[in-house]
Amino acid sequence: MGVVIRAAGADDRETVVRLLDEAFQDDPVSNWVFPGAEHRRARHPGLMAAFTDLVLAEGYVDLTEDAAACALWLPMPADPHAEDADEDGPAQLRAAVDPDNERVELIGRLTQDIHPTGRAHEYLWMIGVTPKRQGEGLGSALIRHVLDRCDREGLPAYLEASSDRSRALYERLGFEPAGEPLTLPDGPHMWPMWREPRA
Repeated sequence: MGVVIRAAGADDRETVVRLLDEAFQDDPVSNWVFPGAEHRRARHPGLMAAFTDLVLAEGYVDLTEDAAACALWLPMPADPHAEDADEDGPAQLRAAVDPDNERVELIGRLTQDIHPTGRAHEYLWMIGVTPKRQGEGLGSALIRHVLDRCDREGLPAYLEASSDRSRALYERLGFEPAGEPLTLPDGPHMWPMWREPRA
């Protein structure tokens, strides 16, 4: 039986935040942004809530029917600056989530700097699968759900992989490296990846 996917709405906000928090507590990038397990447990949910709110407002969230996995997508214009992109977004995020933690702002600025421009595309902001359900193909199903539409509409897709495991999954789905890896200061790598639409 296939994975049933539906569009998440405002009523699903807490479910999505909880799911992302669980899925990314042990992620290398989350560990870098929030060093120390106690600090991460306290502040990480706030970051996931801010991401969820932004994507619910400006993009869309796909959720498996059993709420075991979700994917956050943002449609990106060819020239994001033409859409009045908020250059102060990373600073505002830091102020709202963890004011004393410069890494919350820094990661936003670094990923903005490497984000490709010039072509409209779908941006996979985050994808999370509850830890006990990882490895069952839920993430692949969520991504294929949007990639199939990208292929029909001739749209490329972009993401940053935050671990070797996720990078391998994205490669299997047709994503390729899009420039040099981003090395976080004294931290892990992030891999920008791009996928051209398929006929």
